Amino acid sequence: MSPAIAAKEGGRQRRAGSHHHCLDVRSEVPPALALCGDGLPGGEAEALLPPPPESGLRGSRGCRAELGSILLLLVLYVLQGIPLGLAGSVPLILQSKSASYTDQAFFSFVFWPFSLKLLWAPLVDAVYLRGFGRRKSWLVPTQYVLGLFMIYMSTQVDVLLGDGEGRGPDVVALTVTFFLFEFLAATQDIAVDGWALTMLSRENVGYASTCNSVGQTAGYFLGNVLFLALESASFCNKYLRFQPQPQGIVTLSDFLFFWGAVFLITTTLVALLKKEDKELIPTKEETKGITDTYRLLFSIIKMPAVLTFCLLILTAKVGFSAADAVTGLKLVEEGVPKEHLALLAVPMVPLQIILPLIISKYTAGPQPLNTFYKAMPFRLLLGLEFAFLVWWTPKVKHEGGFPVYYYVVILLSYALHQITLYSMYVAIMAFNAKVSDPLIGGTYMTLLNTVSNLGGNWPSTVALWLVDPLTVKECAGAREQTCGTTVAAELCTEAGGSCVTTLDGYYVESVICVILGFGWWFLLGPKFKKLQDEGQTSWKCKRTN
Repeated sequence: MSPAIAAKEGGRQRRAGSHHHCLDVRSEVPPALALCGDGLPGGEAEALLPPPPESGLRGSRGCRAELGSILLLLVLYVLQGIPLGLAGSVPLILQSKSASYTDQAFFSFVFWPFSLKLLWAPLVDAVYLRGFGRRKSWLVPTQYVLGLFMIYMSTQVDVLLGDGEGRGPDVVALTVTFFLFEFLAATQDIAVDGWALTMLSRENVGYASTCNSVGQTAGYFLGNVLFLALESASFCNKYLRFQPQPQGIVTLSDFLFFWGAVFLITTTLVALLKKEDKELIPTKEETKGITDTYRLLFSIIKMPAVLTFCLLILTAKVGFSAADAVTGLKLVEEGVPKEHLALLAVPMVPLQIILPLIISKYTAGPQPLNTFYKAMPFRLLLGLEFAFLVWWTPKVKHEGGFPVYYYVVILLSYALHQITLYSMYVAIMAFNAKVSDPLIGGTYMTLLNTVSNLGGNWPSTVALWLVDPLTVKECAGAREQTCGTTVAAELCTEAGGSCVTTLDGYYVESVICVILGFGWWFLLGPKFKKLQDEGQTSWKCKRTN
């Protein structure tokens, strides 16, 4: 629904590994529930690990013996979640400052780096300073840049967000700033994921996925839900203060400065005190990894079955774009406090943990895409229900805010949305694992999941972009004036009139998206399901070496 509470399907993928060209992949849906290498096809998780030491360099060790390394991974993943959470909170802040949906569309490019990091992941894996450490060569400078950039931006962000007195938000500068944040966080993710495989012993490496899931969830919660709550004057005055004040307890400037300092301190400690296990650093594999990986990706995508899958999955999520990308922002526009929307994510966490476990029982068979196909019409219909929810919102609003039953309805709607979303997500992940060539499964899955994530990113951006052009406004109170453009709206105001919305583009877009979605379901859905009937040879990549 909103960037704060809606599950992002175009999100985080895992690193590009160098062992056998395996790219450990994971899509983010949402930050709270990224699942680790368990989804890789038969034995692929094992392929990501270095071979056990033959000379007993590292004996059997319990998790207590490596508690320090586990805690370090947890801290690094928490830090990774902070920029992700902050980026998710900015659209809600922009909406509360009456930013246009065209501006929101432009800012949505901020969420693309985690879906595109496959493009530079092989470089991060292959280029490093051997004396400093393979992963630290990227982790340390990346986190230093993030920390310094956060501290610098703490002095500028108030200006970029606008003063509310005639100067609006500088959306271009904010987009560039947070795009860089996300790019650096994605690069840090590649380095940390790679380091996790060698930092822990073979019997304890499974804790890396726990650190990732828990750490990034905590970081996202701190950067999004907690920040929006503490930044809200109304929330702080109602729940945390005895004397009301015009501002929240923290501002975005304070938050950026604090976490910038935390990044710098943590990175310095890691650089000085934590050593990489040099016994586990490859000496030959990385030198040939870059060009080989890119050639491999190109050869995979040229295969007819893969190309068909990519074209279909890139268009499959068009029908959900209005509901997923615009609904939350519309609720804020109608007066729902942004911090209340953010807090709705909290009771959803147990559901988001349980759903993949239940749905995986239905997607574990030979035809996982059947679940995707069956869930799709229900998710499309929920798009219409979301539109009704937005229409209903101003009708139940009263002077003190919104009644409790209104939030219950939102919560139930969001829970139903999560069920359909996870049904489709788990089905796609299961299918990707099923068809991936076991010899190059990591690289294969990364490519398929990257395309799947992009299939959610671009429709969301387009949906945000189209809201304003599809909206019809009239100038009330001034003759011979229109509100078709920004200049015309200003002339209407100067003439003593005001622009009144006669047709909200969100409702038009919601109907169009649902029609397109059902069109895809009827016409292309059967073809999509038929990909399950392709033989294994249709998915195997022919390699010359």
